[in-house]
Amino acid sequence: MIVDCGIYRDGRRTDGPADFSDALDEARASGDGFVWIGLHEPTEQEFGLVSSEFGLHPLAVEDALRAHQRPKLEIYDDSLFVVVKPVVYEQESDTVTTDELMIFMGDSFVVTVRHGEGAPLAAVRRRLEAEPEVLRHGPTSVLYAVSDAVVDHYIEVAAELQVDLEELEAQVFAPSGTGDSKNTAARIYTFKRQVLEFRRASGPLAAPTARLASAGVPFVDKHSQPFFRDVNDHLTRANEHVEGLDRLLSDILAAHLAQMGVRQNDDMRKISAWAAMAAVPTMVAGVYGMNFDHMPELHWAWTYPAVVALMGCAVFGLYRTFKHRGWL
Repeated sequence: MIVDCGIYRDGRRTDGPADFSDALDEARASGDGFVWIGLHEPTEQEFGLVSSEFGLHPLAVEDALRAHQRPKLEIYDDSLFVVVKPVVYEQESDTVTTDELMIFMGDSFVVTVRHGEGAPLAAVRRRLEAEPEVLRHGPTSVLYAVSDAVVDHYIEVAAELQVDLEELEAQVFAPSGTGDSKNTAARIYTFKRQVLEFRRASGPLAAPTARLASAGVPFVDKHSQPFFRDVNDHLTRANEHVEGLDRLLSDILAAHLAQMGVRQNDDMRKISAWAAMAAVPTMVAGVYGMNFDHMPELHWAWTYPAVVALMGCAVFGLYRTFKHRGWL
């Protein structure tokens, strides 16, 4: 559905026709205005009216309707098509999800198509309308404001993930017996999936922002390069942060697996030590359990306590040895 349709002249929103077709004609007639139309998960019929009026390329229209696109920048004869993927962090479940935002930009219009509930543009529109000096750059100002908001939110989400990672790290390296280590590996893998989802959104966006920061991109105001360079710098910082999280997660997973191996070795040594201590009296008792006739010590009065004392001393000696070596 169409969320909003506004006409902007000289950096300010003005009253105009409610019909977007008439609004576009009026903006083009003024020479210094443009139309910004916002749509949220439009149907094929709704978007067909918009695409036919603004002359949008059919391939870009198909991408906007189907969604599930990678971040990219495509240049057509009459418009510029940009795809960004906003990232949403769910506080309750500590999970990362991504939405999609498509931007069509031409000489006198901007069409934004949003898929998902996590990236509303109402706040971006209000902020931009409060900055006429930025809005005077025309449709380019909308592209900058949207991309800047998305990238700034990347940094915020990366900071939230950093906090979660520190908690996970404290759990992994906690002393033995404190904390539930049964599901630690599963939690690490789940966290890596969240970081991978983040990287799929932020990583491919580097090339489009770098291209927008350079000269020669059609429909982009030539004075906007410093703004897009700033966006690209913020995106680089976010990508570096996410890559650092991914590397640290790999190190934490390796450390956790190493800890599990050490604990298993300790358990095996303890089991082996107790088995060795049990083997000595078993061996002695097994000797005296055999049916031999010529065992003169069987007729001695002190044979039984002597054999029991021998087994006790042997077990105690083995216990002291294993304890000294740290096996018990």
